[in-house]
Amino acid sequence: MDNKTTTPIAVPTEPTRRSLLKASALSVAGVSTFFGPWAHNRVWSQAASPKPLVIGLTMDASGQYAASGGEERLGAMMAIKEFNDKGGLMGRRIEAVHMDTETTPATGSRVAERMITRNEVAFLIGGLHSGVANAISQVAQKYGCIYMNTNSSSPTEAGKDCHRVKFVWDGNGTNFAHAIVKNAIKAKGKNWVLLTNDYVWGLNTSKTTRAIVEANGGKIIDELLVPQNTRDFSSYLLKLQQLKPDVVATAIGGDDIKALRQQVVQLKLDKSTAWVNNQQDWPDVYGLGPEAIFGVFGTTWYYRLDLPGVKEFVAAYQKQFPGMAIRVPGNVYHNSYMSTRELLRCAEEAGTTNNLAIIKKLEGRKMSARDRLQQHDAWIDPATHQCQQSIYMASYNDTPAERDDIFRILAAADPKDVLDKDAAGACKLETYEATPSYQQ
Repeated sequence: MDNKTTTPIAVPTEPTRRSLLKASALSVAGVSTFFGPWAHNRVWSQAASPKPLVIGLTMDASGQYAASGGEERLGAMMAIKEFNDKGGLMGRRIEAVHMDTETTPATGSRVAERMITRNEVAFLIGGLHSGVANAISQVAQKYGCIYMNTNSSSPTEAGKDCHRVKFVWDGNGTNFAHAIVKNAIKAKGKNWVLLTNDYVWGLNTSKTTRAIVEANGGKIIDELLVPQNTRDFSSYLLKLQQLKPDVVATAIGGDDIKALRQQVVQLKLDKSTAWVNNQQDWPDVYGLGPEAIFGVFGTTWYYRLDLPGVKEFVAAYQKQFPGMAIRVPGNVYHNSYMSTRELLRCAEEAGTTNNLAIIKKLEGRKMSARDRLQQHDAWIDPATHQCQQSIYMASYNDTPAERDDIFRILAAADPKDVLDKDAAGACKLETYEATPSYQQ
């Protein structure tokens, strides 16, 4: 199957949105995919080998974050392939089932319910839109199914919306703001405007940015709220021309940031105002062209980091997924791969797929910088379940070493220096006793 496409498969109907009836079959890297208990039972009545372990991939294939959803799937599939090449997990081959979460919380909730109750998945992996991730995690907690939130960045995901079964693998808006804002005030000026996607990630990221700006002597002169799926930013950009801020701090993601960047360049506002984008996901900027990659932004990984193992990681991506439109992996792929690999490692160490045993392996887990292909050692905060990792500040690279070398890494912040200290107070993890035991 061509890795760049998905094949729709009909699943049994139920009272859902029509688009939920489209499920994407992944047959990447020799990983088979089945849908529903009937499909599984039919296979195992004919096979003598142990029943495979099924993982549910809850990733967008449509909506605002469709491009990143595709990279998330590839990252998880690479980690699964590596385990299968070594014999699977505890003698069981690992399979994956994917359903489009559509960048919509209601769909995310239905997908999670279906995967747990009908597909009998052992784990859930994937998440870009923080509202979708929160919806998935509520269903996962109800059943006790471990959920790896790979790429959602709202501070609330490891704060007030945390759960015992959920682990948050991306840096959040607070981490990125700590890494960028103070230096930007010194270098660019104190008068800031916030340009904010009007949903949980954007709102909470801008709230944090506001607090850090004001704590460092800056002033928020206005905040402009942008609905999701906005493609015409002319009214917002006209307002910015009138306000004339020193800095515009954006919390805009997915296809929205692509449109915004192109329109800012058309009006040459990138020349008159400094721009800070809290986090820039690789699929959202790849292929836009150098003129649209302006300002300073955060990321958690870059494919040209001069670190042991990075070149080999990139080569493995290109070998496994040849001919991809995105020719080199970025932060979204990296987060998905690392979270899937660490989950499977913990299950292997625990010697069981029981959720409570694996959760105890994940909580407080330490991961070396070399193993994670980053500058600093990482760990999973046992109080919030967020992966604390290196945070990079970047800009456009005007002296690229090759075609895809579009980022210049300006600094690498130690995770200890950019901690979200409010999350631990806001997060109230369910007790082990209140978390259902779950095992497939």
